Amino acid sequence: MSDVDHGHGYYPRGTPEVLAEMRSIVPPGQDSVDQSTHRRLAALTGELLAARADGGAELQRFLSVSRRAVPLPEPRVAGELRGRAIVVTGGNGCIGTVLLRQIRRLCAARVISADIAPPRWPVPGVEYVQVDVRSSGAVEGFFARYRPDIVFHLAAQRDPGLAEQQASRSIETNVLGTAKVAWAAARTGTRRFVYASTGKALRPYSRCVYTASKRVGEWMLADVARHGHMACSGARFTHVVDNSIVVDRLRRWCDDGEVVRLHSPDTVFYVQSALESAQLLLAAALAPADDVFRLYAIRDLGWPVNLLDLALGVIASSRVTPIYLAGYEPGYEQSPYPGLYDPTLSGDVSPLLNAIEAHRVEDAGVAGVDSASMVACTAPDVVDRLPELERWCQVGADRQARRVLAEIGWELLVGTVRATSPAVLDRIARLTADHRATMCAEHRRIDDVVRRYAIRTPAATVHAPRAVMTANQG
Repeated sequence: MSDVDHGHGYYPRGTPEVLAEMRSIVPPGQDSVDQSTHRRLAALTGELLAARADGGAELQRFLSVSRRAVPLPEPRVAGELRGRAIVVTGGNGCIGTVLLRQIRRLCAARVISADIAPPRWPVPGVEYVQVDVRSSGAVEGFFARYRPDIVFHLAAQRDPGLAEQQASRSIETNVLGTAKVAWAAARTGTRRFVYASTGKALRPYSRCVYTASKRVGEWMLADVARHGHMACSGARFTHVVDNSIVVDRLRRWCDDGEVVRLHSPDTVFYVQSALESAQLLLAAALAPADDVFRLYAIRDLGWPVNLLDLALGVIASSRVTPIYLAGYEPGYEQSPYPGLYDPTLSGDVSPLLNAIEAHRVEDAGVAGVDSASMVACTAPDVVDRLPELERWCQVGADRQARRVLAEIGWELLVGTVRATSPAVLDRIARLTADHRATMCAEHRRIDDVVRRYAIRTPAATVHAPRAVMTANQG
C-alpha cells in the first residue's frame, strides 16, 4: 500500500519515505531492473509526482534560462573583431553556431568554422571547413592556409560520461587536439586565442577524464601565454540548457519507457544559456593582450536546478517512467573537495571559480562577469609527457592514457599550490580541518598538499554554505 495508516485513514507519504523505499527496493549501481521492480518503482514515482508538484515549475525555470544573456559591450567587441580572420573550432555545435551568429551580427569579418562534422545549422557568410583537431597534418595545413587573427577553440568531447567510456579518443581531442591547435595558431601568427573550458575544471585535481582534460587544457594555454607566444584567455561554462545532456537523456528514457537513472535526489547544478556562453567567449576576447591567462565566468548563475524536480517535470510532461536512484556514474563527482570555495566570497564571485582563483579576480570590464588570472605555475614535464600520452591514445590503451593524464593533473595541482599565496592556502586548510576524518582518499591527498605549503596558523574552522558546496559545476 502506498499510503500510511495512522488508524484514522490514509494520507500520502512525503518525499523522504518514498525515496527510502526506492533505495530499499534496488541498490545503486545496477545496470538494469527486472519487470517487477520496474512496476514498483513506477508506482513510487507516481507518489513522488504527487508529493512534489513543483517539478513542472522546475522544468519551466530550467527552460527559461535559454533566454538569458550577458550585457556585452558590443561596440568594444565589434572593434576587436572587425576586419579580422576569425576561426571557431567546433563551430558546428550548439554554442559554436550561436557564437558564429553573434560574430556575423556584430561586425564584418572573415569567419571560418573548423569542425569534424558538417554544419547542422549553417550560418550565412561563414566558411565551413572539415578539420579533425586530433590530426597534426590537418591542423597544420588548416592554419597554414587560413592564418587567423583570432581563434575560439570549442572543439571537444563535452560529455563526461562518454569521456569515461571513450577515454583515449576524448583525451586525444581535449588535450592533444587543444595542444595542436594552440601551437599551430601561435606558429602562424594568431594574436588572440580564446579557450572554451568547463566549470568542472575548478576542481583542484580529478581523475575524471573530462575534468582532467579540460584542466590540463587551461594550463597549456596559460603556458603558451606565459612564454609570450600569443594572448590567451578562457571561458568556463556550466550546464548549457540549449544542448542539455541531462534533459536529452530524461526525455529519451521517458519516450522509450526506460528507467530514469538519477545520481542522487540531492543533486543540484548550475545552468546557463548557449547565448550567455557565446557572449562569455566574446567577453574573454577583450582580455588584456599580455602574458597572463585569464578565466572568465558568469558571476550570478541563479539558484541551482534540482535534478529530482527536473526529472519529475520531464516525466509529468511525458508519461510516468520509473525513477531509479542509480548512484554517481564515472565522470561525475559525488561530493566536492571541502576547500573548494571560500565562504567569505560566496555570492560575490562566480561559483565556477575555486577558492584559489577567487582571490585573483579582476575587473572583467563586462557587467556580471568575473575574470580571474590563472596561477602561473611551471610544470615542464607536462609538455614532455604529451608524446607518451599520444602513443597510448593512438593504440586505444585507455588504462595507460588515464594513468598518464592523472599524473599530469597531479603535477599541475602541486605546481599550482606551490605558486599560491601561503595565506590563501592556510585559509583553505582551516576550512577543511573539520572534514579531514570524512574525506575520501583523493580529497585527503589534495588537502595534504595544501597543508604542506600553508602558513599553518591556528584558527576557528569556517564552513561553506551547503547549497554552493553541493552544486555540480557542469
